[in-house]
Amino acid sequence: MVQKYGGTSVGSVERIQAVADRIAAARREGHEVAVVVSAMGHTTDELVALAKEVTPHPEGREMDALLATGEQVSAALVAMALDMRGVRAQSFTGWQAGIATEPVHGAARIEHIDTEALEAALRAGIVPVITGFQGIAANAVTTLGRGGSDTSAVAVAAALKADVCEIYTDVTGVFTTDPRVVKTAKKLEHVSYDEMLELANLGAQVLHPRAVENAKQFQVPLVVRSSFTEEEGTWVTETAQGFEQRHIVTGIAFEREVSRIALIGVAVGRHGLASVFGTLADNNVNVDVIVQSVVQEAEVDVSFTVKDDDVDKALRIVRGLQDHLGYTDLVSESGLAKVSIVGAGMISNPGVAAKMFQVLADGDIPVKMVSTSEIKVSCIIPAVQLDAAVRQLHEAFLEQEVPVAES
Repeated sequence: MVQKYGGTSVGSVERIQAVADRIAAARREGHEVAVVVSAMGHTTDELVALAKEVTPHPEGREMDALLATGEQVSAALVAMALDMRGVRAQSFTGWQAGIATEPVHGAARIEHIDTEALEAALRAGIVPVITGFQGIAANAVTTLGRGGSDTSAVAVAAALKADVCEIYTDVTGVFTTDPRVVKTAKKLEHVSYDEMLELANLGAQVLHPRAVENAKQFQVPLVVRSSFTEEEGTWVTETAQGFEQRHIVTGIAFEREVSRIALIGVAVGRHGLASVFGTLADNNVNVDVIVQSVVQEAEVDVSFTVKDDDVDKALRIVRGLQDHLGYTDLVSESGLAKVSIVGAGMISNPGVAAKMFQVLADGDIPVKMVSTSEIKVSCIIPAVQLDAAVRQLHEAFLEQEVPVAES
């Protein structure tokens, strides 16, 4: 098995001792264990702040070299704690573990893992304790971006053909929504890869989307559970079972700090969409919901959402494209949020979107934009009404017995 421990799980010496106890117990049960760790607590944030004190624009290569040190501290300390318990262990940096990435700093993707060193350690009865979040490309340290340790763990599990990848965090599993917003939120016993991927992409922060993508691609069973208790967690596999099978909607995800940009009267025939979204992508502005409507034969209106942090950059970019696009007006709106319902049961149940819109209308919550897929419906709404929307949708879809239609 591969066990991944997040920053809160290794946030202090006491927590590291508890993690070592859990790993040692798994070894006593006869499991071969490889471990992936994050940096302790808020170490990564502290390193980012340190770099910004030196220079407002740190160079990517050196930033990765700096940030990678956080996980090295955790890995070495966990290996030491295991040695104290009579469990042979050895820390591995990303490059020592054979994790090769594309040559991108700050958000690299893993290309392949040479497992020779890890397999040699396992054969020798040694627990490899691997730094998450990092790899190597062109002889330089690279990092995988926020949440990258989840991705490292799944990739290692796939490369080693592990039976399971356990993701240990500070929550006891995947819930129907954030329990801090809805006190009646329920923990799911099972959730499918597709549902978890939608939930992760739509704001649920339990698992990183890229980790779920890789788990689905390589069919790695995941378990999300707490390192603070012995409580059973949530299984993420190809198909879901149990509670969520009795409901059309499996979970409700949300994101705060959303902004909307609207281009009014974009001239048709100028490759407008390609210009706008190609230029935004080239400048690393992530666009989420996109809506285009034909107003006249020669013009269209285009609206899209970005995170609040990116709205100023996005506005500068689209203003610079005005001569090319020929739009007549530019409108932006901040103070928005996105709320989404997700569930595989939606495929065979018509009218789910209509019910969502009705619930929001009954709560006097205006819908600014809508995005759908087979298993999700997302609405852009005012941020001040987000918590109320989540609670009302949770009550309507998940606190009432709603049978899934028979196929």
